[in-house]
Amino acid sequence: MQVINLGENQSILNKFISELRDVSAQADRMRFRRNIERVGEVLGYELSKALSYDSVAIKTPLGNATCNLPKEDIVICSILRAGLPLHQGLLNYFDTAENTFISAYRHHTSENEFEIKVEYLASPSLENKTLILADPMLATGRSFVNVYNALKEMGTPKEIHLASVIGSQQGIDYISKHFPEKTKLWIATVDKELNDKGYIVPGLGDAGDLAFGVKLQH
Repeated sequence: MQVINLGENQSILNKFISELRDVSAQADRMRFRRNIERVGEVLGYELSKALSYDSVAIKTPLGNATCNLPKEDIVICSILRAGLPLHQGLLNYFDTAENTFISAYRHHTSENEFEIKVEYLASPSLENKTLILADPMLATGRSFVNVYNALKEMGTPKEIHLASVIGSQQGIDYISKHFPEKTKLWIATVDKELNDKGYIVPGLGDAGDLAFGVKLQH
């Protein structure tokens, strides 16, 4: 798996990440959602450089222009609920893409132990299409892998791109063992550690709760 860590280069992306991490800025949920969306736009732009293009003649009021346009059939899949703002950022750039939504959540079996449950799936065929699988937090990597396994019944994608805001090195190592070799991971920044509850350190906390409000555990 190829990992493209955009945080290794200096850009305006650093500002969005700093606000996502900042506990004082996190109090503004609208700002938090918008920053994830903006990260999605940056990831989408960088990801677009890896796509294939066709030259297309475009008629203008004064003549014809040749433009290179992406030729892939793209499907964006976000993991509910935290993935929704990231999904919107990607969709802002890939506005003709088809969309897949799938639920994945931590079902705690003890204070520090959990399993990932996948329950809801709405998807078009993925056969021979370019799949962009989006989840803002790549912690243990188990959500990405469980979702990918659930999507296999929808067909075999031609290409797979993973998009994430913050990941742990442990999670990246885990998913690299479970996705096809040519998969590309586009990520805004990588942290080294997970705590005993499986959260990224320093990370930013629970992205779903910060974007949409605290949920009851079950």
